Amino acid sequence: MENPPGETPLSHRDLRSRYRSYLLAVLATIVAFENGERWAVGILVQSIKTDLHLSDTQLGLLTGMAYAFFNASLGVWIARWADRGNRAIIIAVTTALWSAATALCGVAGNFLQLLLMRVAVAVGEAGCVPVAPSLIADYFGRAERPRAMSRYLVGSLLGPAIWFFLAGRLNEYYGWRRAFVCLGLPGVAVALLAGLTLKEPRRAALHVSRGPLVPSVPPSMKKVGVMLWGNQTFRHLLLFFSISAFFNYGIVQWIPPYFARSFGLQTGQVGTWLAIIFGAGGVVGTYLGGELVSRFLTCNEQLQLRAIGIWIACYGLMSVCIYLTHSYQIAFVLLAIGSVGNAAIYGPLFATLQTLVPPHLRAQSLAVLAFFFNLIGAGLGPLMVGLLSDFLHPWAGEESLRYALVALSPGYCWSSWYLWRACRSVTRDIEAICNEYEVDADAEIDCLGVADDRVSAKSCR
Repeated sequence: MENPPGETPLSHRDLRSRYRSYLLAVLATIVAFENGERWAVGILVQSIKTDLHLSDTQLGLLTGMAYAFFNASLGVWIARWADRGNRAIIIAVTTALWSAATALCGVAGNFLQLLLMRVAVAVGEAGCVPVAPSLIADYFGRAERPRAMSRYLVGSLLGPAIWFFLAGRLNEYYGWRRAFVCLGLPGVAVALLAGLTLKEPRRAALHVSRGPLVPSVPPSMKKVGVMLWGNQTFRHLLLFFSISAFFNYGIVQWIPPYFARSFGLQTGQVGTWLAIIFGAGGVVGTYLGGELVSRFLTCNEQLQLRAIGIWIACYGLMSVCIYLTHSYQIAFVLLAIGSVGNAAIYGPLFATLQTLVPPHLRAQSLAVLAFFFNLIGAGLGPLMVGLLSDFLHPWAGEESLRYALVALSPGYCWSSWYLWRACRSVTRDIEAICNEYEVDADAEIDCLGVADDRVSAKSCR
């Protein structure tokens, strides 16, 4: 039976759908290993502190600024390359770099050597976060992006859960050095798989836009900055991510040492609990976030941002309770509730960001976001908690870390205010981008090299 004229053959559609699912699976696996490595370090810091005789301030520098500065700085330049180059190869090469550097952390003999290895990890991990969502956005239209981004981000939650469990057990039985080796080596194999099987769809993307998708001359960094800052919604989202990252990274990185010090739990116990909380809660939350938005708030970014802002403000108050309670069971229950809610928001947020900017600036926009996100959040957050914990130690003793975490928790409420402001301008800014660059916000790219713009942007307006 022949297919009607103009309809894509069934076998072609099946192959296209399978490749898009495969793409999400590979990218989700990469981000799982990457985020797993980043957060599992928190399980190991207490053993590193004891073995290398480090202070909390040094640990904050090691897990924060040393990583964030190089990750943020290199991320911008890698993203400029990604917006014009082969994103599949970029992801593969940088994944191999951070994986090898993570394994080498296990041979560090002092603070300086470990610091240098963490810098190398930061350089490698700068190549995934801004590049992968850009690649996904070329394969999924506006209506499908929240679901696609959520499925991709399942890896970012599932990875830390798995590695929390493994890092805790490996550290308990074999030490932190072997744990680092086991954290790093699997990523090398995944990097090879990505380099050999993922495709760069940019040529096909040229057919989707009625205007130039990639300018012949790339805009300067100054011009990119002016364009992004001139987008009111992007500006508010940038402030939200930067402020929330400061408190989120600062708090989450110190959760394992907190339970060890305040409740006397072993790293294996903490790792198991956090694996369940962030694993199950993260997967459920990420799935629900993508599905609920795709079913009930499709292309309604205004209501999406408003709902997320309300949740973040509520979580700030919940976080205070988590670190004031003297029952670790209650603390774990509240963490689980927070894990579900926090995981649900990032798929829709990343989808909005990718719809909000021109196609040729998608990777760079995320790199700019990651620059401030990492520098302010991952860089200053853990360091601030470490400094505050050392400052409070003469008064609070071993409970100094508890009160440092309590002091930072209300900061989530501050960040939610910028989401509330962003929801007032997001619809206008998305329409302006579509009109200025003559791009269908809901157009998809066929991974086999054929433009698929059968779904009109009018369905989202």
